Amino acid sequence: MGFEVVRIALTGSDGRRTLQVMADRRDGSQISVEDCAEISHALSAIFDVEDPVSGTYDLEVSSAGIDRPLTRPKDFATYAGFLIKLETKAPVNTRKRFRGRLEGLADGKVTIRMDEVDYVVGFDNISAAKLVLTDELIAATAKRDITN
Repeated sequence: MGFEVVRIALTGSDGRRTLQVMADRRDGSQISVEDCAEISHALSAIFDVEDPVSGTYDLEVSSAGIDRPLTRPKDFATYAGFLIKLETKAPVNTRKRFRGRLEGLADGKVTIRMDEVDYVVGFDNISAAKLVLTDELIAATAKRDITN
């Protein structure tokens, strides 16, 4: 369909659960409301047959947004140079939370520069990571969307 899955998450309790699907366009341009509706209709048809989640839930399809979660190795390469927040499963140099400049990904390890110190985190040790909304990120996102 021309889209990529960024993240799939099942949230909520038994009474009210939401299956959230975040998507991107493969060409890197911004995803539209119409795109989300198209993905939702296609997934609904598949889920009606395959029934991947037991019980009732609401399907929510969205763009990953500007301050997107970083979930795939390619995200850490694509967004090198931008400010991120990152949490680890196990401590790295006694820390589990980081906020700094993403230096990139090499050999399965993410490097974050924080307070003039580089921290290296194994990709498998990351529990959550996302871009921080800054003017620099907004400008870069707008420029990327115009050029695609």
